[in-house]
Amino acid sequence: MKYLDEFRDPDLAKRLLDDIHQLTTRPWAIMEVCGGQTHSIIRNGIDQLLPDQIELIHGPGCPVCVTPLEMIDKALAIAAQPRVIFCSFGDMLRVPGSQKDLFRIKSEGGDVRIVYSPLDALKIAQDNPEQEVVFFGIGFETTAPANAMAVFQAKQKNISNFSMLVSHVLVPPAIMAIMDSPTSRVQGFLAAGHVCSVMGYWEYGPLVEKYQIPIVVTGFEPLDVLEGIRKIVQQLESGRHEVENAYQRAVTLEGNKPAQQMLTNVFEVSDRTWRGIGQIPQSGWRLNDSYRDYDAETRFSVGNINTKESDLCRSGEVLQGMIKPNECPAFGKECTPRKPLGATMVSNEGACAAYYQYGRFREMSG
Repeated sequence: MKYLDEFRDPDLAKRLLDDIHQLTTRPWAIMEVCGGQTHSIIRNGIDQLLPDQIELIHGPGCPVCVTPLEMIDKALAIAAQPRVIFCSFGDMLRVPGSQKDLFRIKSEGGDVRIVYSPLDALKIAQDNPEQEVVFFGIGFETTAPANAMAVFQAKQKNISNFSMLVSHVLVPPAIMAIMDSPTSRVQGFLAAGHVCSVMGYWEYGPLVEKYQIPIVVTGFEPLDVLEGIRKIVQQLESGRHEVENAYQRAVTLEGNKPAQQMLTNVFEVSDRTWRGIGQIPQSGWRLNDSYRDYDAETRFSVGNINTKESDLCRSGEVLQGMIKPNECPAFGKECTPRKPLGATMVSNEGACAAYYQYGRFREMSG
């Protein structure tokens, strides 16, 4: 399949690995921001094929994982109300709140539905004018344009029984928070290609200059990831710090301008709480004044819900790259995919789920 098989070629992968081994003379710590890249790395054993001097640190790039516990509880409170149809992508239904998850709400009689697009939720609102339809809008810049479009169309079509619970987060402020942390060991970043396909990579230039670190935009297939690592190691070994695009088949410097315009029309930048990390200033979006009537948090008066993270779950440290998933004492014991303590064990992009699925804890304990 074009753009899949050709980026999984084992011979080309070996050549890239040979190049990385030849280039590497010193220890380097590189963070992949995206959870999709984390799963590609663990599934293909890329981290185990690299030189011993290179450490890959798993970053907070899983949108489900960084959705704060209090936002999950707000979703649960809304979904449990009568005359509400609560719509979400499927991976959110198993994310644990402080007491239960959306699957439990559904089993107790709540009308919780899996949709594949926010526009599906908008159609449900059109078809059910006597009920309130709420879409759970989470994610990074990748999913935000479609969510913005749904709210935009709701206003254009005067669909008043539609609203959105918004929990959008932004990548550049997260990179700043990681680099500003006194515990940060990151010396270079693999930037998420799908985010950059929307936003471009012009935002990363100031970060490169401020922190003197290389940032390389890359994709998610094995050869994409290896090429991104190779470019970062080249820069680190030569003392350079630049933004490079290793995902030119999907990403341009400017990004998708119409999508960016839709985001500007509907959202405004705001402070946002990240699960396990805390509040990062100006790191998210919320609906702006023109679309505030479609804000489910306000419509259902759930803004005052605050909750406490599990004492056992160390997903916050995983998301910040401070520990590997199998270094959490609860990993594979109290916390498994069947009974997760945190979202990093639930999501398809979660680092803990990747380590569990591909048996990394068994290797460590054996």
